[in-house]
Amino acid sequence: MYYSLLSLPLLLPLVTGQLSSGVGPLTSASAKAQTKTCNVQSYGGVADNATDVGPAIQSAWEDCAAGGLIYFPAGDYALDSWVTLTGGTGVAIQLDGTIYRTGSDGGNMFMIEHTSDFELFSSTSRGAVQGFGYEFHAQGSLDGPRILRLYEVSDFAVHDVVLVDAPAFHFSLDTCSNGEVYNMVIRGGDSGGLDGIDVWSENVWIHDVEVTNKDECVTVKSPAKNLLIENIYCNWSGGCAMGSLGSDTDISNILYRNVYTWRSNQMYMIKSNGGSGSVSNVVLDTFIGHGNAYSLDIDSYWSSMDAGSSAGVQLTNITVQNWTGTEEDGSQRGPIKVVCPDTAPCTDMHISNFAMWTESGDAQTYTCQSAYGDGYCLQDDGDSDSPESYSTTSTATTAPSGYPAPRMAGDTQDSLGTDALIPIPTIPSSFFPGVAAISPLAGGAGASSSGIASSTPVSTPVSTPAVGTAYPVLHRHRREH
Repeated sequence: MYYSLLSLPLLLPLVTGQLSSGVGPLTSASAKAQTKTCNVQSYGGVADNATDVGPAIQSAWEDCAAGGLIYFPAGDYALDSWVTLTGGTGVAIQLDGTIYRTGSDGGNMFMIEHTSDFELFSSTSRGAVQGFGYEFHAQGSLDGPRILRLYEVSDFAVHDVVLVDAPAFHFSLDTCSNGEVYNMVIRGGDSGGLDGIDVWSENVWIHDVEVTNKDECVTVKSPAKNLLIENIYCNWSGGCAMGSLGSDTDISNILYRNVYTWRSNQMYMIKSNGGSGSVSNVVLDTFIGHGNAYSLDIDSYWSSMDAGSSAGVQLTNITVQNWTGTEEDGSQRGPIKVVCPDTAPCTDMHISNFAMWTESGDAQTYTCQSAYGDGYCLQDDGDSDSPESYSTTSTATTAPSGYPAPRMAGDTQDSLGTDALIPIPTIPSSFFPGVAAISPLAGGAGASSSGIASSTPVSTPVSTPAVGTAYPVLHRHRREH
């Protein structure tokens, strides 16, 4: 194992670095398996889609948590009792089967906490968890369990698994560090409250992920810093976002790039209403959108949350660049909306190379309020320490040059609803037009959920960061030598 430091050129005035140190497990899955392998079938787990595998998982964890690999051979497993796996060091879970929810409690189906040097993966890219959320949603309930939550987990990876139809949220990264999440598909119902990935952590790389739902795609919450999020496919989703932001917000050094959004609520939203604290050093680079209600939506008076008593969250050094595509109706909801608190104006804002056009009608609007910087409707603050508030809306009636943008072949043509079974999909090999996944699928290109899984535990492939053009990203990525 070794560290590779790739120091890319600085693109001012962007942040000086997103990832602050190495990410991923400290030891490989193959090394963990050589230490000890705990096959869930040796602990009472049965691939009959009837016997509760929860106790077997818990027992296998107790034996392997101090160092080893927990192995699910191919097959269908029922989960009736949720598992909380705590205190692990140097442990991996190789999920080469499919786990089906049969229990009905709330909480978290899988909770991993206070653990380091951890990996959850499928060696075949066919491992999945089916939450059968529609059984709750058809009754109008969002009170079921989340599928997966990591809490205070460090030096970890989650990859090559599919999460389907969570009764509530799908995947939460809570107070974690030095992690990597990649090569995943999340399929959820067409309803709010069914978030894809929510992350409030430090030094985490999320890449090559597809989300279908009607709420958060890949969203940053507070506190968070040093996050790199790229090659994201929001395929009929709520879209990526930051927030909701309230009191004592603390978010910095966030880079999103190569984000493709289709038929979603927004391409990117920063949402707050009052509150306090700050968001700084954020880059939203190379976004493609089609058929979305909103495009860039910074809303500091977001009506879907109760107004806080403080002056507002301070946004500074936010860069938006290289956006192309189309929005649903540009005269009703223009592609640029930057509405900041009059009592806490946004500063050092930058919008450039932004070429989007309306799919309906022949005009679109740009709206800015108390937002200072350069580009479109942003105003220059004149180097004032206390710039005056303003509000302006301009209308464009000519399409900008360069707005046409490619589409993804996998764009879904209808929502997944809330009252019917959602099938388990295959993980694609690309999550952004013309860009291959940074790390090859563990199961190889074209891995299918109907294939035959390996009969023995195997090691996972090495993933390495992509080297892009002039990005201020410091990679020191762990990989096997």
